[in-house]
Amino acid sequence: MDFPKFQRLVEERPGFRTMENPTASGEYFSDSCGDMYTMFLKVGPGAVIEDITYFTTGCGFGTATCSLVTELARGKSLDEALAIGEQAVMDELGGYPEKKRDYPSRALEALKIAIEDYRAKVARAEVPDYATMPRAARPAPTPASTAPDTPSDDGKVLIKLH
Repeated sequence: MDFPKFQRLVEERPGFRTMENPTASGEYFSDSCGDMYTMFLKVGPGAVIEDITYFTTGCGFGTATCSLVTELARGKSLDEALAIGEQAVMDELGGYPEKKRDYPSRALEALKIAIEDYRAKVARAEVPDYATMPRAARPAPTPASTAPDTPSDDGKVLIKLH
């Protein structure tokens, strides 16, 4: 396991924030430990994940794993994101301790549920079917650094729960 990377992910928590007006979201509850994992998606033309964030009540491994999943899924199409496997997440961290090997499946399940939420919303005509739109049909997303839940100059993060 790449402990320095794990430590950086836990300390910096990249992608850890709720999202204003997500296109879709998905929530997974782990009954084995009581952790909650929520993924928020902004889907754009070409059904590309333009932005992805998460919130978890989990421990350091939950936080690190969700951060890795957001990094792996951002910029991918929904189908490409669904194809991300547990091994890809484990490889990003250089492996997991035996007792923590189920963490990638938890975070990936929250991502899968968010993608299913998007597709259900498309079917109900609640959101546009971005898969039918060329990428140039919508302006580029606002960079994450200007989002409302970002670190301030003192390094603290304000998290708005909805």
